[in-house]
Amino acid sequence: MRKYKTWSNFLFDSVVVLLLLIFGLSCLIPILHVVALSLSSKTAALAGRVYLWPVEFTITPYKVLVTDAKFMQALWVSVKRVVLGGGLNLILTVITAFALSQEEKDFPGRKVYMWFLVFAMLFGASLVPWYFVIKATGLMDSIWALVVPGALPVYNTILLMNFFRNLPKEIKESAILDGISPVQMMLRICVPLALPAIATVTVFSIVGHWNNFFDGLLLTNTPSKMPLQTYIQTLTNKNIDVSSSSLTPEELEVLTSLKTFNAAKIVAASLPIVVFYPFMQRFFVSGLTLGSVKE
Repeated sequence: MRKYKTWSNFLFDSVVVLLLLIFGLSCLIPILHVVALSLSSKTAALAGRVYLWPVEFTITPYKVLVTDAKFMQALWVSVKRVVLGGGLNLILTVITAFALSQEEKDFPGRKVYMWFLVFAMLFGASLVPWYFVIKATGLMDSIWALVVPGALPVYNTILLMNFFRNLPKEIKESAILDGISPVQMMLRICVPLALPAIATVTVFSIVGHWNNFFDGLLLTNTPSKMPLQTYIQTLTNKNIDVSSSSLTPEELEVLTSLKTFNAAKIVAASLPIVVFYPFMQRFFVSGLTLGSVKE
């Protein structure tokens, strides 16, 4: 147990711990409330008796979601989007960041490309030209419309570029003396050394693809091609297809209200990211200073 020399130090640490505890609870309590709502009955939710623990426990909302073919199709579309979009983001971000991390003598015109990316990040196209460009390329109503327009996240590229530039120059010079090519330099030296940074920006991309729903509303016309978040935005308990479900008449009768059903949708959509984050947590510690030193 820590020993304090003065009461002022003890008081200061106590206040800090109390504030952190309050902040943590303020983040945790809403989550617990949503989970409790999703597992409570219709009558308990409408009566306002649900707080942090389920009342009249039921899993009917989740049974409806799992047995709904449209929900599972939207889930599969989101999985494909995350795999394709995250993979494409990773490849293009690493290649672009490595190229821009080179010195001017090794990459003539580097500053021109750098300013071009910065300008694109600060002054992006408005919604209307963005939409018409995608429509003109024939990507509408396909998985590629959700992946290709954001193939190169400029902000992540700049972060990773600064990480590459901060790698020890001695390692790069030794590799060059050994006759290594630029591609080998990137794959064998820079990428392994920058794994924490690469993992961090990859998580940013994956979470962005998973949570994005707005582009699905604009770029997909077929319900079967909507990603999960877009489908959830348009979903109500009135348009759930339960004709082919295994729910009993009693379960259908107690089908949760829109209030609890929305809670179940939120939990179902958030669960994959909640499960994914702990496995990537160890990379965040090493990537805390990612991009902190600017060129």
